[in-house]
Amino acid sequence: MASATKFKTGWKIRWVDGDKKPRQICLPGMNQRQAENFARHCGVLNAAKIANSGDIDRQTALWLQGLGQSLYDKLAVAGLVEPRTSSALGPFLRNYLDGRPDCKDSTIRKMQSAVNLLVEFFGESRGLRTIGKTDADGFRAFLVRSGQADNTVRRYCGLAKQFFRAALRAKLVEENAFGDQVAAVRGNPAKFHYVTTADAAKILAACPDVQWRMIFALCRWGGLRCPSEVLALKWEDISWKERRFTVTSSKTEHHGKGVRIVPLFPELAAVLSEGFELALESIDADGGAAGRRTVSGPVITRYRCSTQNLRTTFQKILKRAGLKPWPKLLQNLRSTRETELAETFPLHAVTAWLGNSQLVAAKHYLQLRDEHFQRAADGAESPPVDILVDTQACETGKTGAKPKNKTREKTSVFRGSADLFASLRLAGMGDTGLESPPENPEETADSAVGRHQGRHSRTPADLAGLLQALGSLPPEQLEVLVSLSRAAATK
Repeated sequence: MASATKFKTGWKIRWVDGDKKPRQICLPGMNQRQAENFARHCGVLNAAKIANSGDIDRQTALWLQGLGQSLYDKLAVAGLVEPRTSSALGPFLRNYLDGRPDCKDSTIRKMQSAVNLLVEFFGESRGLRTIGKTDADGFRAFLVRSGQADNTVRRYCGLAKQFFRAALRAKLVEENAFGDQVAAVRGNPAKFHYVTTADAAKILAACPDVQWRMIFALCRWGGLRCPSEVLALKWEDISWKERRFTVTSSKTEHHGKGVRIVPLFPELAAVLSEGFELALESIDADGGAAGRRTVSGPVITRYRCSTQNLRTTFQKILKRAGLKPWPKLLQNLRSTRETELAETFPLHAVTAWLGNSQLVAAKHYLQLRDEHFQRAADGAESPPVDILVDTQACETGKTGAKPKNKTREKTSVFRGSADLFASLRLAGMGDTGLESPPENPEETADSAVGRHQGRHSRTPADLAGLLQALGSLPPEQLEVLVSLSRAAATK
């Protein structure tokens, strides 16, 4: 049995082990309840050790499993538990990948690349607990020195953060060494490239066959991801009558958005119709049913091999078209189409067609072009009158004196509900205003105005109506009116 004893900065847990030697653990900063709970579990562990058995109750086992490393080490030094082994980096990472059957092959390949870099930097047998935040900074610097792009560095650090988060949940580490690493991928406008309609026509003419023309058209005018969405498209996904087609996306299906409907744009429909007719001719040549006017199966049939590098072939097509290859060859086709559609249709419709969010579209796809500046300048509204510039005077150099900017004084306004003063609109106040009546009734209007410095006269009937209206107001309305009058009097 173990007991908890109070001392200046915390508590001490004391017990007698199997050799009848007194033992103790200092727990600074704990309160009485925590110390007594700790003492109870220590008593269970000590009894199990004396009995030379590993039988402990379930509560103690769960408590021990969730115990932090520093407190666990104190128990290990006192001989109540065996020290936790520090899992090696290499075996842990391989076990992690083996335990992710939910991930696609492409995702596993990306994770494997990050694993290889981590093992290369830290070593196969490096203990997970020996890797700290300073080591994580060193790994990031290692990636930068190796020539990786900024977004690639962020991706690898994000995967490392994911691996160590799993180690933290398994209680193999006390903290995530990569928890502070910046991993969000940023958009890079320097790599944007807008593929104009004229360049698209040149590329379409330079494609070696109808299969490549359909690949290019699906990317440039359909906005599909290549190769995943392009190769997944089937002829039965196209509804020629309704002029739309269904896109299956493996990238977004884990978000519950694996299928989307896209309009069959005229530019795309022309190229797909050509491929459809060739597919029908192929069926007729193979002895298909007479009069059959439909086909099924993948739209792209020639370039489906996983070893087929579409980017390399596309670079050759660009050179044949007399164009210089641009960064992100296939993604910029999709970016071009989203930018193009966003100028005509609402953004929420465009993102629904292309299968991304408005935030992602603005960050990674929508491009700012010179044509936007030109159109804005040509269609800009006329500036306000007070800032118009005399262009003729500017041309002759005779600008004259510049008008002085008049600053408008801001008056204090009491915030409140307009409904508080609704009754004042219904009260009869007369047409002559709220000013005092002239002292001499026979005084003319002009002399009264001069005597009162521009203020209008008011009749006794008007004052009576005003007093009657004020008397019917609730106290909160009168309070606001008093505040307004005081503010006016101080000016």
